[in-house]
Amino acid sequence: MTWVRRTATRSTLVTAVLAMTAPLFTGCASPLHSDRSRPAVPPPPTVTSTGQAGPALPHISPTPRQIRRAGPDLPVPATVDVLRAEGADDSAVQRINQALRSAGATEVRVSGPEAITSTDVDVSASERAPATDVGAPGLKKATTTGGRPPLTIVIGRMDSEPVAGLLERSKAFGQGALPAEGYQITTGSLRGRAGVLLAGKDTDGVYYAAQTFAQLIRRSSIAGASVVDYPSMSQRGVVEGFYGRPWTHRTRLDQLAFYGQMKLNTYLYAPKDDPYERDRWRDRYPAGQASRLTDLAKAARAHHVRFTYVLSPGKSICYNSPDDRQAVTDKLQSLHDLGIRDFALAFDDIHPLPVWSCAADLARWGTVTEQSLAAAQAELLNRVQQEFIDRHRGMQPLRMVPTQYSDLSDTLYKRTLRHQLDEHIGTMWTGTDVLPTSITADQARDAAAVWGRDVLLWDNYPVNDSDQTTGRLLLAPYAKRARKLDEHLSGVVLNPMNQASASKVAEFTGADYAWNTRAYDPETSARAAIDHLADGDPTTAQALQLFFDTQHMAPSWSGAPWQPQAPALAARLERFDKQWARGEKRRAAEQLCSYAHLMAAAPGQIRTHVKDRGLAAEAKPWLDALTLWGQALTATCDALQARLDGHAERAGELLALSRTKADQASELRTIPGATRPQGAIKVADGVLDAFLKRAPALR
Repeated sequence: MTWVRRTATRSTLVTAVLAMTAPLFTGCASPLHSDRSRPAVPPPPTVTSTGQAGPALPHISPTPRQIRRAGPDLPVPATVDVLRAEGADDSAVQRINQALRSAGATEVRVSGPEAITSTDVDVSASERAPATDVGAPGLKKATTTGGRPPLTIVIGRMDSEPVAGLLERSKAFGQGALPAEGYQITTGSLRGRAGVLLAGKDTDGVYYAAQTFAQLIRRSSIAGASVVDYPSMSQRGVVEGFYGRPWTHRTRLDQLAFYGQMKLNTYLYAPKDDPYERDRWRDRYPAGQASRLTDLAKAARAHHVRFTYVLSPGKSICYNSPDDRQAVTDKLQSLHDLGIRDFALAFDDIHPLPVWSCAADLARWGTVTEQSLAAAQAELLNRVQQEFIDRHRGMQPLRMVPTQYSDLSDTLYKRTLRHQLDEHIGTMWTGTDVLPTSITADQARDAAAVWGRDVLLWDNYPVNDSDQTTGRLLLAPYAKRARKLDEHLSGVVLNPMNQASASKVAEFTGADYAWNTRAYDPETSARAAIDHLADGDPTTAQALQLFFDTQHMAPSWSGAPWQPQAPALAARLERFDKQWARGEKRRAAEQLCSYAHLMAAAPGQIRTHVKDRGLAAEAKPWLDALTLWGQALTATCDALQARLDGHAERAGELLALSRTKADQASELRTIPGATRPQGAIKVADGVLDAFLKRAPALR
């Protein structure tokens, strides 16, 4: 959605001359100011405990609404019983199994719903926990009879037995209505055995409880905790909507698994360079590609992700052609036959549009104007909603990507859609610009008012398919989106980079934001993302943090960055300058040299120890460049030290070496065909290169 624009304003549909020919829209309101905020909902339950003493609880991502220590940690024994109630699907149970085995369990015995009765888990009143035993599901503490106590996990929907009974008896939670996708967790005991209760509002909530349970495990024990959690936004996810080489099938499967872990529930398939999605939209997929789409739809369901196929017919469709209208529904039906159940139609990046694609449209609507194009799109969208979507069970309403997808101007195009489009059809919006520097709650409110319907934020971050991002990876955390966007928007989907594994930094932090907007902190979330990719290894985390800092800059559409380049390195160099100015020259050089060595070594650590092998492969030219820039900085630091030692000739040789390494780094380019547009690799540009240029003059 970002690459094609060069100089024209994206929200301008046609030339000024054509716009002047647009007839007035009768009955249109002036720009709206009504508030389409989400309706009030009953208060959710809360954790009743004020928190018990004990070690700090593990960091959970996304950040839960409430998490408090409820008692001691529970050791994981060799054998664990999992009581599986209604709502606990295979994916949730599988996640529990994996987590327990990673903690040392050698046998996980799963009892299906048919094996569970109320007497299996119920206890008499005399056995219930005292009021001080907040963490227990209403049961007394486990007793140890040599070695680790036995462990029972109960998982299921909160309205199923025995989960409902345990929640009713539990003293861990207050009364309240848990929202969709929400869940509750508490630890304690069960008939004298250590126990954990995982209760979800629905099947999604059960699955998310399992994801959080896996993060409560540290080494060989489960943190004693009570959790109440639910999402801020109903739609949270990723739209594969960039220009350039689309992701591979294997990459998409990996991404879907990652989305499940991060409680992202939406994936929109919209790669601009898939010909069957855009240029050849009428054609059905060949058998091999069709089979892969079926696999993706199945994988998405397994990870509780809604797979939405985005069809983009706008470049060539004849709106007034019965054949083309039928071609749209035939294409969607062919995709439905593959197992896809959610759809969107996109009309982005089709302008300037001085003429219709066919004579039938000219005859029906006359000259192309904002109003006539919107009317044609509304008629097509309404047909698809009413004649295809409404006639299939289990499908969400259609969503559309408008031609004017950014800014807040109440144009004739938007007013026409607002009045003529079926009220069930939602729209997508990129913010106040194609690459917005920030989005406020007031802007989100105004967007909902201008469109007069459900609005989903298509956020063009961290996508790197524009001129402004040439040669860059965008590895800063998701930021500068107001905490109250959830009051006006149904959700947010991030448009990622061609580099899927590298996109996980923004996806991780974006998931953290969308799940709990009020508690979101970009820096804390970024550290958690790094720890996740480093699999908890401190040395690898340090290397990733250093690398990500050199790719921190995020440009706006005008080119001015809305996230700064290399803030940690810039702060370090500023500290160096101050030390040097105070006369602490040797100390300044030594400290900078230590950092330079870490910089040069970081790529090797990342290539060797990051388990996601895609990251090293995608980022190869950037890692190669970082090595060279690290060597250039090392040589410069050594030169400064040599000069302090009175070795002027040696200092000159080292400065020459530094220039050579910097020149070599500057010659590296992006991987051919991977990213569009291609260009020279940038690493901490404007920060590191600027220092290396001025360093030889330091005396």
